[in-house]
Amino acid sequence: MTASRVLVLNSGSSSVKYQLLDMRDSGRLAVGLVERIGEETSRLRHTPLATGGAPREWSAPIADHEAALKAVAQELTKDGLGLDSSELAAIGHRVVHGGKSFTEPTVIDDTVLAEIERLIPVAPLHNPANLTGIRTARALRPDLPQVAVFDTAFHTTMPEAAARYAIDVRTADAYRIRRYGFHGTSHAYVSRATAELLGKAPQEVNVIVLHLGNGASASAVRAGRCVDTSMGLTPLEGLVMGTRSGDLDPAVIFHLARVGGMSTDEIDTLLNKKSGLIGLCGDNDMREIRRRIDEGDEQARLAFDIYIHRLKKYIGAYYAVLGRVDAVAFTAGVGENAAPVRQAAVAGLEELGLSVDAELNAVRADGPRLISGPNSRVAVAVVPTDEELEIAAQTYALVEKNN
Repeated sequence: MTASRVLVLNSGSSSVKYQLLDMRDSGRLAVGLVERIGEETSRLRHTPLATGGAPREWSAPIADHEAALKAVAQELTKDGLGLDSSELAAIGHRVVHGGKSFTEPTVIDDTVLAEIERLIPVAPLHNPANLTGIRTARALRPDLPQVAVFDTAFHTTMPEAAARYAIDVRTADAYRIRRYGFHGTSHAYVSRATAELLGKAPQEVNVIVLHLGNGASASAVRAGRCVDTSMGLTPLEGLVMGTRSGDLDPAVIFHLARVGGMSTDEIDTLLNKKSGLIGLCGDNDMREIRRRIDEGDEQARLAFDIYIHRLKKYIGAYYAVLGRVDAVAFTAGVGENAAPVRQAAVAGLEELGLSVDAELNAVRADGPRLISGPNSRVAVAVVPTDEELEIAAQTYALVEKNN
C-alpha cells in the first residue's frame, strides 16, 4: 500500500492527544494536545515536526470532541498534513477497555462500537470518551480504516488463575468481574524493547515491566506474553499511584459506608482521586516529594516509603510467578526519570540477583539503557515507553494485512 501515515488519537473525557506518524520510518510528523474541551477556555497546542516549525498554541472555546478534531484537522492542514491526504492510511484509536472480547487490534465497525459501548459499566470514565473520539473521526473520514487498540488486550493472555477473583463464579460472570489489566500497549512495547536491548527475541526472555507514572502498574511477561498484571477490573488495583490507593482491604469500603456514613460516590472519589501519594502527603509529583524529603519532611518520606514498599512487593511476587527473571524494566514518567525510585525499589534484592549501579542510574538519557550493577544476574533497565508508536504500528500492520 502506498499510504503510509497513521493518525493516533487518544480521546479523554475533556482532552484529545494526537500524533501523526509515517510508518515507513516510524517518524513523527506532528504531535499535539487539545485540552479543557467543553470549558470556557479550551487550549490547543500543536507541534509540526515534519516542517521543523515552531509549536503553535491558541486558546478559545471548543465545545465538544467534534469541534476539537476539526480544529486538529485544521492545524494539520496548515502543515500540508490534512486528514484529506491520500497518504493517510488509517486512524488508530486508543480504547481503554476491551474486556474479554478484544484480544488484538480491531478494525472498527458498528458491531465493534456496540461492544465498546456495552463495556462502559466497567470503564465509565474512559470508554465513553474513547467512543466519542471514534464516532467523530469516522464522521470526518468515513472512507478511512479506523482501528481500535485496546489497553487491556496485551493482558488477555493471563491464565485464569491470575485473571479470576476468588468470588462466586456465577456472580463474577454475570457482572464481568475479573482482572483485565491496563497500560497494555506500554507493557507490550516495553517488554519487546527490553528483549531487544538484551539482544534477544521476546520469546527468549522473562521481564517484569514497571510502568510508573501518575497511574502505575506492573506486569509479569513470560516469553512475550503477559501472565500477570497489577491492575484489575479497573485501574484502581495494584501499586500506590499518584491519586489512587492501589491494593486495599475491601472491608475498608464497608467500614467507610457503615461507620463513616460515606456514599458510594464519595468512596469512589476518595480511592481514585484523593488517595495514593496525594492522600498520603498532599503531593502526587515525585519530584516535589523528593524535594520535600531532602528538606526533612517526614510525611513525604513516609509516602515515598509506602510507595516503594508496595513496588518492591510486586517485584518479588512477579519474580515468584515467573520463576526466572531476565530483566526488570522501569518506564513511564516516574520510572524513566526518578533515579531514587529505581534505586530504592531494587535495594535489598541482591539475593534475587538484582542491583543498580549508582552512576549509571543517575545518568539521564533518551533511549533504552541498562543500569544494572556489576554483580547483577538480572538486567535492570530504563526503557522509555512509546504507546503512540505501538498503537500506530499495530494499526498499520492490521490495515496492511487486510489490504
